[in-house]
Amino acid sequence: MFKQNKTLLTAAIVLFIAVLVFFGAYQLFAPTAAEGAKTISIEVLDHNQERTSYSIRTDAEYLIDAMKETPKFTFSGYEGPYGLTLTAINGITADWEKDNAYWCIYVNDEMSNYGVSSQPVNDGDTFRFEYTSLDANA
Repeated sequence: MFKQNKTLLTAAIVLFIAVLVFFGAYQLFAPTAAEGAKTISIEVLDHNQERTSYSIRTDAEYLIDAMKETPKFTFSGYEGPYGLTLTAINGITADWEKDNAYWCIYVNDEMSNYGVSSQPVNDGDTFRFEYTSLDANA
């Protein structure tokens, strides 16, 4: 019985050492974090026709994730049946009830068919958020 316990203890020690060696090797040779593989541009054309531009590298699959990664770019909205509906970008609110205004999304200068939650992100894309009002007085 003593010989069997000694064999089990030796096997456990060898297994523990092997795990430590493999963990150390993984830490040594593991891939390091790198910038994203896609380069995209985000532009905001606000209610005064002032343009703000951002260029980022990202691995985001959808536009909303790229927006979250963009420094100094803020946005808010509410979740609806089709994802996030934008109400404000960089502190500027587009209020449909007040002035028939909304944030229109363009992808490579074409109006997007998707919202930010489902708009795919591809390398080289340019996304533009344009404050749009149907009220002539806005």
